[in-house]
Amino acid sequence: QVQLVESGGGLVQAGGSLRLSCAAFRRTLSTFPIYSMGWFRQAPGKEREFVAAISGTGSTTYYTNSVRGRFTISRDNAKNTVFLQMNSLKPEDTAVYYCARDKIPLRQDYSGSPLTGDFGSWGQGTQVTVSS
Repeated sequence: QVQLVESGGGLVQAGGSLRLSCAAFRRTLSTFPIYSMGWFRQAPGKEREFVAAISGTGSTTYYTNSVRGRFTISRDNAKNTVFLQMNSLKPEDTAVYYCARDKIPLRQDYSGSPLTGDFGSWGQGTQVTVSS
């Protein structure tokens, strides 16, 4: 089982930026590049929702409409790490952000928007708070 550890959360004013990181740890990490990775978030009293995902090679990215143009997902397979650059942050972006690994290796595409059920390994989350 892979262990995912997020970092980079914090408190920022509206309009500011944060960069989240998610590092994968496992006895053998040679399989990291064959899995898509995703970021999800959960605000108090709300369900966990999809934010962004990236294919194993990094060639394909997916975003929920509310963050497209403001957030950028990327990955460094040599360092077994995935990133989420968040710019122009808004108070409604406040949530706990989770990193996750797809259940299926070498997934070709998602049927619509990626779902929480598509992902099988989760980090512990990192809090992002955007003040107005």
